[in-house]
Amino acid sequence: MTRREGKKARGFFAVGVYHPKTEANIGTLMRTAYLYDAAFVFTVGRRYVEQASDTPKVKNQIPLFHYNDIQDLIDHLPDGAPLVGVELDPRATYLDKFNHPPKAVYLLGAEDHGLPVEVTDKCHHLVILDSVKPQSMNVATAGSIVIYDRHIKKLRVTNKETVNV
Repeated sequence: MTRREGKKARGFFAVGVYHPKTEANIGTLMRTAYLYDAAFVFTVGRRYVEQASDTPKVKNQIPLFHYNDIQDLIDHLPDGAPLVGVELDPRATYLDKFNHPPKAVYLLGAEDHGLPVEVTDKCHHLVILDSVKPQSMNVATAGSIVIYDRHIKKLRVTNKETVNV
């Protein structure tokens, strides 16, 4: 057994999209969420339709929730898990500087509208992805980058703790 296998990861994450525009992107994001061990995936304002891009059939692997609106999501956040909005917003912290909470629920907006102000105002944290051009990114790509960033930063912390044990 490797040192990393000997340490049980703490915390969890979930990821979802607010008013998703393209179902194929949701399937791709959910596939990434599954591959990186998300606790659950969700949509807000629009139900998920099964997609060819969701090859592992995520809804058969981890819970898939649908929330009617942002308040419905907030009312059902797991205890202690902050809502982290991923958005082009001047209040947001750049992802490379963001310290992911041990428990987190990440919310992305659709490419054409993003997260409206009434939603970002309800988020506990806002994160922005740095890019060469300040334009909206494909939701599946943006979500996958956030998930991977969380994963790699957690590995660094876990490996550091393992070395110090």
